[in-house]
Amino acid sequence: MTAIPRVRTQPERWVQAPVDAAFACLNGWLDYAGSAVAHSRVTPLDFAEDALRWWEVATDRRAPSWSTSHRVMRSWPEAELLDFSTAESGTPTLILPPQAGHASTIVDYSAGQSQVRTARTAGLERAFVLSWQPATDQTASSSIEDYIAILDEAVELLGGRINLVGDCQGGWLATIYAALRPGSVAALAVAGAPIDFHAGHSAIQEWVRSLSRNGELRFYEHLVGLGDGNHLGANQILGFKMLEPAEEISRLAGLWGHVHDTAYAQRYTDFENWFAWGQDLPGAFYLWIVEHLFIGNELVHGELHVDGQPVDLGSIDCPVFMLAGRTDHITPAEQMFALADYVGTPSRDQRQLLVDAGHLGLFMGHAALEGAWTDVFTALAAIDSEH
Repeated sequence: MTAIPRVRTQPERWVQAPVDAAFACLNGWLDYAGSAVAHSRVTPLDFAEDALRWWEVATDRRAPSWSTSHRVMRSWPEAELLDFSTAESGTPTLILPPQAGHASTIVDYSAGQSQVRTARTAGLERAFVLSWQPATDQTASSSIEDYIAILDEAVELLGGRINLVGDCQGGWLATIYAALRPGSVAALAVAGAPIDFHAGHSAIQEWVRSLSRNGELRFYEHLVGLGDGNHLGANQILGFKMLEPAEEISRLAGLWGHVHDTAYAQRYTDFENWFAWGQDLPGAFYLWIVEHLFIGNELVHGELHVDGQPVDLGSIDCPVFMLAGRTDHITPAEQMFALADYVGTPSRDQRQLLVDAGHLGLFMGHAALEGAWTDVFTALAAIDSEH
């Protein structure tokens, strides 16, 4: 496996943040000055109009949407099963998006950045997504058992056997499901998922260790209390911003430097509409994740149980594809590739791909989609054709 680079610690990121932010602001102003001259916008009125335009783009947020046409096959309070298929034959491929305070549309971000479209182009024409719904009072107590039950119903609707693809939280959920229902999963592809949360080094790992030194959940229970039983998406987004303290300033400075570039402003808007539009998580489910997967690391210790059934990763014997980002500070490659040490799949049927991407880029970046994801989906289609 290719050497995994060292990721900066959280204190190192905070120490470096003022320098990064200062350079970002300087570059933003230099870019703006050059653009203003090039567009003959050099009067005080021009500057005022540019500042207003920048403010409007920076603050106008709307709900993210899907870029590809689909139909809703089934709805639950916690999720919707979306059908993106262009054919009626072949093994269905079900994608489980991340579930971390954002909308599921990250897997179909835009026409040119879509896991769904990449899968279909690679030959997986029966493509489906479980779209996670915002938590409500009704779903505040939803549990891991509820999500497994939803997956059971979805798999039954799709014929009983599927290719299962999971990103980040969707990745460990896919892994748990494959371990519990190995006969239902023809192939498993997991990206950026913290399978072994204690492996490697990550910013979230640092936070969890400092906030739960004795395995206590009080801080996380307080967060759920703030959401009246749910974990607020706004709090989750704030947490992500704290992990990369200079990134928000860098994006705003970049927008100022390109305020005359309509296409750049649209890309900024598209990303912020997804990133800044928070989606609440069921409080009970969130606390279960923190206790059993993050603090206890029970998935790889063989101690995890769902509805009384042990989650044995050794039960997974289907082809397994693992994707990790080389610069992923959320889920380092060590956490993802640890899956290889626990599954029962022969090594010849395992594949590890280290992608030149960060966490989000691993799911929706051009390079990842055109490279690693196309390779994985093509391989899944080839497995399907052999059977």
